[in-house]
Amino acid sequence: MNDTKTQSSPTVSRSITSRVYETMRTDIISGALEPGKKLKIEELVRTYEAGNSPVREALSLLVSDALVERLDQRGFRVVQVSAGEFEELLKTRIWLEERALSESMKNGGTDWEEQIVLLNYRLNNTSRSVSKDAFVANDEWEVLHKRFHMALIGACGSDILLRFCNQLYDQNTRYRQLSGPSAYPARDINAEHSALAEAVLQRKEKDALALLRAHYQQTSDLLFPLL
Repeated sequence: MNDTKTQSSPTVSRSITSRVYETMRTDIISGALEPGKKLKIEELVRTYEAGNSPVREALSLLVSDALVERLDQRGFRVVQVSAGEFEELLKTRIWLEERALSESMKNGGTDWEEQIVLLNYRLNNTSRSVSKDAFVANDEWEVLHKRFHMALIGACGSDILLRFCNQLYDQNTRYRQLSGPSAYPARDINAEHSALAEAVLQRKEKDALALLRAHYQQTSDLLFPLL
């Protein structure tokens, strides 16, 4: 019996750490945990209903994701946002996704095309805000939005490139959440996504890359005045 407990304990611990990590990561990306917020272990233990060790392990993983920073002798805090960092993030994201999108248009088959069509349809039929009176981010839209953008580059043939793009997407989402109230509902995000999807599916590489850059630049133009 003791052997069984010994074997299951690390598994349970990893499960708790994963839960805390994923939940805290979502809270940081969504803005529920604001940029610059001090992350006190005792508060996190209560909030995420976990012990000290899983919370500390989750924080270490978030440091690796560049979403949390470790303060010398002073614990942890959510990484700050800044115009300079966002500009560098945007530039790097465009560089990588242009290459990934170009490769996907060369390699993508029927399954890849069908996934893009389906996700674009579902995204267009999901409201970005759960309220009509004020912008309140819709979690379902956020999930579909990420799946759509990752699907566009999903046939690039490089897991390493996709991993970097995935991480940059999440970091960018932290910034994009700041522009949500300003962009909604004035921005026709559905038209942008549909035009991009059409150019990609028709293998119009030059048009697709230009639309991808313009799509991200729109967010940048709305966001920079807020930073």
